[in-house]
Amino acid sequence: MIQEEIANKIKPGSKVKVYEGTTPFEGLVIARKHGKEIGATFTVRSVVAGVGVEKVFPIHAPGLSKVLIISSPKKVHRSKLYFVRGISGRTIRKKLGVSV
Repeated sequence: MIQEEIANKIKPGSKVKVYEGTTPFEGLVIARKHGKEIGATFTVRSVVAGVGVEKVFPIHAPGLSKVLIISSPKKVHRSKLYFVRGISGRTIRKKLGVSV
């Protein structure tokens, strides 16, 4: 289970590295759902071998050993970034101002 202070910093547009046990998954947070509830989740998207992969992580799951926030944008104008599914990494960097 991750700490509350880190859970509050996970926002759409942030680049994070999530450790599920010892295996890291690094990508862009495209959605955060259900606030601070027990069932709260965040969705991370990454491109692995040319294929887009999305994983949904529960915030209060005991299996998450740690979450590192690599970078965070200053301002994102949407709460759900589902539009990044159809555009390239270069366009994402331009729109969000964050490295992907």
